[in-house]
Amino acid sequence: MSDYTATTATAPAARLEPDAIGVAQDTVIGMASSAPAASVALTLGALAVAAAYGSGPVIVLTAIPMLVIANAYRKLNLWNANCGASFEWVGRAINPYLGFLTGWLMIAAYIIATVSGVEVLGPNVLAVFGSNSTSVTSNILIGTVLGLVMLVIAIVGIKITARTQVAMAVVEYGILIGLSIAGLVFVLNHHTGTVHFTAGWLNPYGVAGKGSLVAGFLAAVFAFTGWDGTLYVNEEVKHRRVNPGRAAIIAVALLAVIYTLSIVGLQGILSPAKLAAATSNGTVLTAAAQAIGGGFWAKAMALSLALSVIATTGTGIVLTARIVYGMASYRVLPEFLSNVSRRFATPVAASVVVGLLIIILSAVYYLVTSVQGAFTDIVYVTGLLFAIFYVLTALATLAYYRRRLRSGWRNALTLGILPAAAAAFLVWMFVRSVQLAPWSQRWSLIGIVLAGVVLMLFARFGLKSSFFKIRLESEPADS
Repeated sequence: MSDYTATTATAPAARLEPDAIGVAQDTVIGMASSAPAASVALTLGALAVAAAYGSGPVIVLTAIPMLVIANAYRKLNLWNANCGASFEWVGRAINPYLGFLTGWLMIAAYIIATVSGVEVLGPNVLAVFGSNSTSVTSNILIGTVLGLVMLVIAIVGIKITARTQVAMAVVEYGILIGLSIAGLVFVLNHHTGTVHFTAGWLNPYGVAGKGSLVAGFLAAVFAFTGWDGTLYVNEEVKHRRVNPGRAAIIAVALLAVIYTLSIVGLQGILSPAKLAAATSNGTVLTAAAQAIGGGFWAKAMALSLALSVIATTGTGIVLTARIVYGMASYRVLPEFLSNVSRRFATPVAASVVVGLLIIILSAVYYLVTSVQGAFTDIVYVTGLLFAIFYVLTALATLAYYRRRLRSGWRNALTLGILPAAAAAFLVWMFVRSVQLAPWSQRWSLIGIVLAGVVLMLFARFGLKSSFFKIRLESEPADS
């Protein structure tokens, strides 16, 4: 009888499903994360007032730096395709502590944006179908059911998530674009109660030059935020280093078209007083559709809005869970959040935590009246949170590719001048917005950043993550 030594093989860690979705599905995920119909609902009134009906040019101008930042994401993804994305890029190219804060801002921004979308859904659906839109119980029920359904889909797999997003996008965008075109025709025909189209609509300073570029840019930046979601599923996209970046650029371009058409087409349907009233109670899109074609089209617009919120809730859970998973993989967050299900190939623990957090925050908003004002202040700074980590991502591009800046005018332009200019624009917008914001919103921003600092110290000294000792990288000189 021969002797032998028995060994127990360690099973390889489960991982996210590679090559699960294509560039078109990834583009839809990025667009769904921006929630076109919900974003129009949230920004239509504010943008019309801020830009004095010069909304179209403001959106187009905002799209330019967004395209530049999207290209920065594309270039960094060619270097390192990791679902932590900017968390890892900033950490490896600039500073790991700054990388952690970038990741925290990404998580905070996505959760806040997702919850703000859920809050829009209930009142609109209830109002259109003749129910009390202020019913706390009904709104909580709608938000809870929505969160649980999208959480289950997020857990089951990225493929079903992508298919669900594509199906909802076809209906949502079709209704929104169709009614926007009808709305523009409605306004051009000078129907009673509409705001007539003038040359001021083509001026970024608006009618009679009364628009505020800063306020307009802030609203427009908020509308665009979320396209970067294409990068957080990069480990599951075919050609993971190339396609997610392409999808980001395509998503920004398509969003620019949809937002310009939608906001220009719908902003003049209601009188300024009615627009302000509908904006205050969150029913601006259904009110505009009601004015165009009556109750049927109001319900159609409510469906578009509902699909938008459902879609962004789904992507909010999926994308935030992957950011959390990417960070937890480096133990800057509790390690159990980096677990991947062998059956579903998804980060189940991270998904459950994110999904339940969104459901709980939505319920707290409705239950505690004093929280509503505070949460509104937080929502107002969401665009600023996105702006911060967009700036840091642009700077990471400059840092990583710095040796290539001297290798020709094209690289100097695309990897240096344009990212720096886009970052400067967002910094300017950030500073001016903070200067104009009330202190309640400033404290909200400060509180979010300070919470990130506390978590960073816990990750460094409590979890003892080695990420903070990571060696900085840049593209080799001979690349």
